[in-house]
Amino acid sequence: MAINETQRPDIDRIPVSLTVNGRTVTDNVPPELTLLDFLRDWLGLKGAKRSCDLQVCGACTVLVNGRAVSSCTFLAFEARNAEVTTIEGLAQNGELHPLQQSFIDNAAFQCGFCTPGMILAAKSLLDQNHHPNEEEIRAYMKGNICRCTGYKKIVEAIVAAANGD
Repeated sequence: MAINETQRPDIDRIPVSLTVNGRTVTDNVPPELTLLDFLRDWLGLKGAKRSCDLQVCGACTVLVNGRAVSSCTFLAFEARNAEVTTIEGLAQNGELHPLQQSFIDNAAFQCGFCTPGMILAAKSLLDQNHHPNEEEIRAYMKGNICRCTGYKKIVEAIVAAANGD
């Protein structure tokens, strides 16, 4: 007989404490719980999307200590003592992050499904390399798939954000 989440004894859980979008979160999680499920189902943060569950599409990208990770394969307990940023935490004081604004200004999205992951991956890139060229952007962003566009507008938005346009 399978045991559901509510029947699992606490001994099967791992205590975690992490900061999500500036807020400290402490809980006991099952060892198999992904960061994606923790963010979406436990914290109600729906920006990271479930798509491939194989770390190939980038729709679930979030930042863990500033590094872009695929939250569909990153276990929640691996984020212990880390700072996690989701798309919901990128805007500050009611102001969009420059990358968010650049995606809007440059029409760098169509359906929007991949946009949160794209923006967070781009933020990780720009935090490491403040002025990447188009080739560096394309190489870094290759783990983020968009089914609607030819990526031209996405690259333009990242370039514009890097240049402060």
